[in-house]
Amino acid sequence: MLELHDIQGSILRRNLMPCGTYLFLRIDDAADGRRWLRELVDPVTSATEWWEATRTTLNVGFTHAGLAALGVPISDLEGFPAEFRADIAARREKLGDTGESSPDRWDRPLGTPDVHALVILHARDEATLATECAWHGALLERTPGVVPVYEQPVAQLPTGTEHFGYRDGIGEPAIEGSANPVAPGQGPLLKAGEFVLGYPDEGGELAPLPRLDLLGRNGSYLVVRKLHQKVAEFRAFLARESVKLDGSGQPDAVERLAAKLVGRWRSGAPLVLAPDRDDPELARDHPERLNDFRYRDEDPKGFRCPKGAHIRRVYPRDALDLEGGLVNVQRHRMIRRGLPYGPWLPESAPDDGVDRGIVFLFIGASIARQFEFVQEVWINDGTFAGLGPDKDAVLGANDGAGTMTIPVKGKIYPKIRGIARFVTVKGGGYFFLPSIRALGHLATAGAGAAERTPRPPSIPPERAITAASITDPGGPP
Repeated sequence: MLELHDIQGSILRRNLMPCGTYLFLRIDDAADGRRWLRELVDPVTSATEWWEATRTTLNVGFTHAGLAALGVPISDLEGFPAEFRADIAARREKLGDTGESSPDRWDRPLGTPDVHALVILHARDEATLATECAWHGALLERTPGVVPVYEQPVAQLPTGTEHFGYRDGIGEPAIEGSANPVAPGQGPLLKAGEFVLGYPDEGGELAPLPRLDLLGRNGSYLVVRKLHQKVAEFRAFLARESVKLDGSGQPDAVERLAAKLVGRWRSGAPLVLAPDRDDPELARDHPERLNDFRYRDEDPKGFRCPKGAHIRRVYPRDALDLEGGLVNVQRHRMIRRGLPYGPWLPESAPDDGVDRGIVFLFIGASIARQFEFVQEVWINDGTFAGLGPDKDAVLGANDGAGTMTIPVKGKIYPKIRGIARFVTVKGGGYFFLPSIRALGHLATAGAGAAERTPRPPSIPPERAITAASITDPGGPP
């Protein structure tokens, strides 16, 4: 049975708050780091408390270097996997982080050893967020050995979509013992050990834990990706290439191409269920059906949803059986969260040069088997689906000469060409989200008790956020 009270909430619960900030920190003094963490332990939101949170949620993670900077002996960190110890910049080739997305072009100091900790703070409104940030700022003033090095505000867009205009955060794995409701088509109920350390995974095994077992159990790995979206360029590409689908270049052809690239209409309706036109009512009135489909029987040749479409790549469901693949798709599932950053660019507006995009959070028990595998094999290599060198048209490391095949019954399959890199990486990091009990241990090891500073008073329960009160934009389509 999952110890939900000991698991940080963002591991198992989707975000319900419309705005927030990601604060990256460097720990220059271990004693100050522990004092800072002692005051954060109580405010950290567990999976049990998540749905009752009325004003904010707060979670905290550490890089491998950050755990060492906090004073954890290197011997106690043995057992963490090589990819976590190396951190994300060292994995650039595997992830396709080259060219414009190379770590040496990221927002500094993201991807460097100067990032030790991450505070993830979400709030019910901007005023509450400002109050919480002021509270944490005062804490940092009292612990000068913990230095903020980068901050990224995020907020839901007024459209309720991400910047390319797609409804987001639709797919999420069903996890045994999580107490989350399971929707039709969400997939088989997966073992908790696929996402939370200390529990058996789908192979009946336990993921490796650090030598200090307390540090690992009920924790999980977090991958952060700040992704810049070239909105005007993406829109121009859709207008230009949509002519290849029906020769008209009319708005409906643009929307059809946009759907073929992703595998869903911008409303969220999947092509497998709505192949000819968008079905906003399905997305609006029957959200539980948005994942209730398969590929093997319903769309084996990709006439509805192309094999190279984004959602078919990042979660092939039963499609790999068609290619004779032996990959257990469920071993590569991830929990995905995120919120946009930057202002919405109005339709038909030229590029204004403003940085906009989304901060993605990927959560799982194995960075290599889950995040890195999907990034390297399914997003940036089409071989697994018989697509040769084709990369994901939306998130792939394309160089301006990318291609995508869109099957059409009774016709020569049109090939979309000239696909550029519409999404570039601006920063990232590999973090570990310790259990709440482990946070308490890290905060008190080698130090005495500290006086805690009260947080602002809670918002009355009648103003609490509920799961039905906000559209969750939290992750890839």
